[in-house]
Formats: sequence, C-alpha cells, structure tokens
Amino acid sequence: MTTEFTSHHLTEAVVDSIEATADPRLRELLAALTRHLHAFARESRLTQQEWERAIGFLTATGQTCTDTRQEFVLLSDVLGVSMLVETINSDGRAGATESTVLGPFHMTESPVRELGANIDLVGGGEPCVVSGRVLSRNGTPLPGTVVDVWQANDQGFYDVQQPEVQPPGNGRGLFTADAEGRFWFRTCVPSPYPIPTDGPVGDLLRATARHPYRPAHIHFIASAVGHTPVTTHIFVAGSDHLDSDAVFAVKPSLVQDFTTTDDPSLAREFGIPNPFRHARFDLVLNPA
Repeated sequence: MTTEFTSHHLTEAVVDSIEATADPRLRELLAALTRHLHAFARESRLTQQEWERAIGFLTATGQTCTDTRQEFVLLSDVLGVSMLVETINSDGRAGATESTVLGPFHMTESPVRELGANIDLVGGGEPCVVSGRVLSRNGTPLPGTVVDVWQANDQGFYDVQQPEVQPPGNGRGLFTADAEGRFWFRTCVPSPYPIPTDGPVGDLLRATARHPYRPAHIHFIASAVGHTPVTTHIFVAGSDHLDSDAVFAVKPSLVQDFTTTDDPSLAREFGIPNPFRHARFDLVLNPA
C-alpha cells in the first residue's frame, strides 16, 4: 500500500468502491461520472467555497421544481445536455424526422381532441392550421398514430405558467392520425418567448450574459405501433432567435414556413377565417 495520498488515488478508491454494483450499466455510468467529475475538480482547481456554492445552486434548482415546473430539465436544456443526449441517441436514424428536446413544459397530460380541433382556447393570436401526415421511413402511411402537441400562446406562455389566464389544456392536444396517416389542427401562430428566469437557471443565464429566448415553435411527440417514437418541434421560419436558441434545439430540417394562404374554400374546410397561416409538416418514423 502506498504511503502517499493523492487526488488520483482518491478517484480510483471511489471507482473501486462501486465494483460490486450488480447492474453493469450502472457501474459503468458511476465510474465514468466519478472520473470525469474528479478530473473537472482537478483541472479547474475547484475551491471549497465554489463547491459549496455549486451544491447550493443544485439545491435551489431542486427546490424550484413543482408539479408544473421542472427546473432541472431547464438546467439540462440551457447547458446543452438535453440536446446532446437527443443527438447521441438519434444517430443512425437517417430519413426519419429529426428529434429535439422535450423541454420543461410537457408536465401535464394533453387532452384528447378530434382531428381539426382548435387547441387555442383563448384566442387573440394569428389563426393558423398545422397539417401533415405520419409516415414510416419507407413512405407508408401510419394510420392511428398518436400525435401529442403542445405550444405556448401568442404571448409566449404555456397554460401551466398562467393558470389564472389560460384554461388547463390550452395549447395542447392529443390527436389520432386518420386512415391515411393524416393529422391537422387549428391553433395560433406561436411567438418567440423567454424561458423562465425567476429561478436558479435564470441566475445562471444572467451570470453568463446569455439571453433566455427560444424561437417560435410547436412541440410534437408521435407514437405509432412498431415504430420508434419521435419527440420534435417545428420552428416558425423567420422567427427571431433561430440562430441563438437558449436550449440549442434548432435543426434546419425542423424550420417550416407558416405560409399566408388566401383560399376561402380551404378556409371553410378547416373552419378558420380567411386568409390564414398554414404550416405543412410530415412526421416520419423509424421502424422499431
């Protein structure tokens, strides 16, 4: 046994202490986490005061979480970890719709709605229709696909952020694609908005001189039998902050035109005033 104690000996002692972990993947993850965390502390020469402040920050992050707010997801998002994990796990899915972050506001169940329903229960924004098909990667339609949709209102707030203003389920809908794999719904054109900055994540953004804004977008999760679900967005072409999304989630393939459409017959078909904005977006899933 060596008589000299060093930080490297400490790291290996911690790694050795988890060798008996029954789950091999858990053992691998904990060993890697230990080595990288210890290496960070050595490289940065982390002080006791800095580590105490970091623990305080993480404690405050947990204390900020509620049933309708997930500050830890928000922290993961602004550090780019959420997008990194999505990117790592989407490798080899060429031809399918690209995935992106879940975000911190998928905190409540979307209400089941009929195709063509309006998820904007409050009104006041610019009316639009979102339509598309759900397809397998080989182009085969996927009837019965469940399409979960959620978005902020035209002022940039989700229903859970404004319970005194927005009814529960505003901006949300759970749709089932028809026999040809088609889906469509009415809503308002989303707007850019700031992520919540009244908690520890906001303090971090201010300390690093970063803005909190996300470009205008609508969230989707598409789930079909025999296929890998996809969690994604569509981003409004021309929106502010497409090149500086606070959570690093923009992919070029997900930027879509919300085209101004002047077609009275189509407006009547969709049940929306003419003219209106129309976004067309197909969801392509990989076989499981």
